[in-house]
Amino acid sequence: MNNLTIVQAHKGLLEKKFSALELTKLFLNKIKKEDKKISSFITVTNDLALSQAKEVDKLISAGKKIPILAGVPLAVKDNILVKGIKTTCASKILENYVAPYNATCIKKLKELGAVILGKTNLDEFAMGSSTEHSAFFPTKNPHDLFRVPGGSSGGSAAAVAADLCCYALGSDTGGSIRQPASFCGVNGLKPTYGAVSRYGLIAFASSLDQIGPITKTAEDAQIIFNAISGKDQLDSTSVELPKLQTTNYKPQTIKIGIPKEYFIKGMDLEVEKIVRQAIEKIEKMGAKIEKISLPHTEYALPVYYIIMPSEASANLARYDGIKYGLSKSGKDLLGVYLKSRAQGFGDEVKRRIMLGTYALSAGYYDAYYLKAQKVRTLIKRDFDQAFKKVDAIFTPTSPFTAFKLGEKIKDPLSMYLSDIFTASVNLVGLPAVSVPIGFKGKLPVGLQIIGKPFEENKILEISKMYE
Repeated sequence: MNNLTIVQAHKGLLEKKFSALELTKLFLNKIKKEDKKISSFITVTNDLALSQAKEVDKLISAGKKIPILAGVPLAVKDNILVKGIKTTCASKILENYVAPYNATCIKKLKELGAVILGKTNLDEFAMGSSTEHSAFFPTKNPHDLFRVPGGSSGGSAAAVAADLCCYALGSDTGGSIRQPASFCGVNGLKPTYGAVSRYGLIAFASSLDQIGPITKTAEDAQIIFNAISGKDQLDSTSVELPKLQTTNYKPQTIKIGIPKEYFIKGMDLEVEKIVRQAIEKIEKMGAKIEKISLPHTEYALPVYYIIMPSEASANLARYDGIKYGLSKSGKDLLGVYLKSRAQGFGDEVKRRIMLGTYALSAGYYDAYYLKAQKVRTLIKRDFDQAFKKVDAIFTPTSPFTAFKLGEKIKDPLSMYLSDIFTASVNLVGLPAVSVPIGFKGKLPVGLQIIGKPFEENKILEISKMYE
């Protein structure tokens, strides 16, 4: 029963090859035995998972029709609220915070009978590209335990890659679903901004954050996306999705754009070779390949590293030691604020709060934040122009494969370069998926497929061609 996709697990339940309870116990035992070496989970929700599985078994034995996700176990990134369960954001400041309500995506999955195995590790407040910035412990890559799983959704990607769950939820602010999916050799979808409600996702950078699935196949990603997407009254940025266009895409009908700016000096040559082979493969199937240019690409990373920390510094102002979370006593109110934040936040979070506060401060707002927002518009215009000519854009997900634990942690700038191919997609709100396309040695390589707004199904259909 290992290595089950959602579709296979559903089929097994319908054919009574195993019960939901047996399946859940199998995963819980596997986590108990094998997660010691990977460290993908912060909290394992034994009681919740078993009670959810029993409910599904009752429906099956009563002969009721069950949804495809009923009884299928998942893991949830620990910045998405699950009512009554600790949601720590891998931070000391929220170490004992218990979620008072469900995130909208969790509410939808629970209604479909999903079984929640636990909460996965991440970089603190989702700030990082390696899951080494967790306040509790680093997660390791199942393909090589001396390497990182990527970040910030490293726990979710590692759990799926190690078969500790059928699928997982992550969040993506600058590549946090796609980059770990690439490093761990699984599928990771970052939906269009507004396609999935952010209600109940602990905010990091509100104009960039998006919840999405990490799965074993593109078909599974489609199932989860369809389950969690749609308008939500509790998130004013969420939208009703346009009705599904045809999903029967043939390679012969697709035009793919290859941006010259994404094949750059300093990129791992072996990774570039594997990505180019993937492009050739789809061309042989009959797709048209077109060279395109996204001229403002070089500004995407600097723009991202002004807008993202600015929004983070505003969002994280709420952790003041008063309303919830860690509270340290001080001589006066300011003392409480300073001590709680100094002891509650890790170095990377403090670094980004300071960068953001500086960029928003009087005298610098126009020079930094306002200018960055204007350049963001130019980056969006590049993509708009490109999508007049092509249906999808292919790029590497990451310029390199998973790096060693500890290799980049002392050098924030080299760590920030991990987002070089993924950040512009968040700046312009487009959907993108990372698909596993091969290995460099034993380390997986991912291809990023970027689509037009709300064309998740098209890019997932294209990624199926690689399976």
